[in-house]
Amino acid sequence: MSRAWSRQAERGSAAVLATVLAGALMVVAALVAAAGSVVVAQRRVETAVDLGALAAAAAAQDGRAACPAAATVVRRNAARMTGCVSDGSVVTVHAARTTPRMFGMRFTARSTARAGPVGTQPALR
Repeated sequence: MSRAWSRQAERGSAAVLATVLAGALMVVAALVAAAGSVVVAQRRVETAVDLGALAAAAAAQDGRAACPAAATVVRRNAARMTGCVSDGSVVTVHAARTTPRMFGMRFTARSTARAGPVGTQPALR
């Protein structure tokens, strides 16, 4: 009788376990998606600021204004320029990009790039 009673008591426990594991898997998937969103935003702002710095350096070598050229390229790459310093032919560009809202929070990815002719860039600190 005890054997029959234990089988009855355990009946349906696999469904409960499967439901709990499915819920845990969904939470982990949501956290991975949020982390992925932050990583993608960081890579995109790095790309935007690198291209902006290169465009600014090319504009400076052509005798045009460097920072407006950088701002155009950064904006076209879905980021916002937060700063630009033109020191002769060497240009330093700062940009940021905000992630979409996840779990009620937004993150801001920031990056800086410097570009100019070879041999003219000061040493990094």
